[in-house]
Amino acid sequence: MPDAAPPRRLSARSAILSALLGAHPGEATTKGIIAIGAGLGYSASTVRVALTRMVAAGDLERTDGVYRLARRLVERQRRQDEALEPAWTEWTGRWRMVVVTTPALDAAERVATREALLCNHFGELREGVWMRPDNLAFVVGPVLAERVRMFATMPDADSVELARELFDPTSWADLARKLLAELDAASSLAERFVAAAAVVGHLLRDPLLPAELCPQPWPGELLRAAYRDFRDEFTAYVGTAM
Repeated sequence: MPDAAPPRRLSARSAILSALLGAHPGEATTKGIIAIGAGLGYSASTVRVALTRMVAAGDLERTDGVYRLARRLVERQRRQDEALEPAWTEWTGRWRMVVVTTPALDAAERVATREALLCNHFGELREGVWMRPDNLAFVVGPVLAERVRMFATMPDADSVELARELFDPTSWADLARKLLAELDAASSLAERFVAAAAVVGHLLRDPLLPAELCPQPWPGELLRAAYRDFRDEFTAYVGTAM
């Protein structure tokens, strides 16, 4: 599960989205967003241009001077929240297997199916066959409901080896430790904001494996705790800035 290197500087659009994705509700006034941007090193004109473009692109909706996350980004916010507070269930050794049984009508449908499975932390064993340990609450959404069949299975292969093949947890853990160190070393709010954006992106790719299948020590909970701490800090800053 290779990951890209964390960004060194966020665009104004990415910074605004990151701020709103971490807010509940995900909305703010023009004045508030400009104030937040100023604390992160963005000029008012840069923020205004970014807001105009984000509304045009469908990232944000604007009503009476308040900008809100568009519906598709509210869904991303939900997934981000779930990554911070996973819905764990007891693992009995059983795995879930998803088999794509209905061919996609076009490339967009194929991409949507793949994204839905990745967002639910499945790994692809082979084309059309996806698996993960059965240790998370999982509801088949509308994207998958008419295209896949679900199975509960006990694989013949060693589960540790299967998890390694599907998810490469060692690589995920290595980058998690690097991101933790970068967040800890960041001295300014703007630097911590950039580091935290990389952290939450990495958390969305956490395979959320049972402890028995993770190389130890596993940094997943440390990374979640570090992001929660920054979120509290940034929320307090937003309260004073606005």
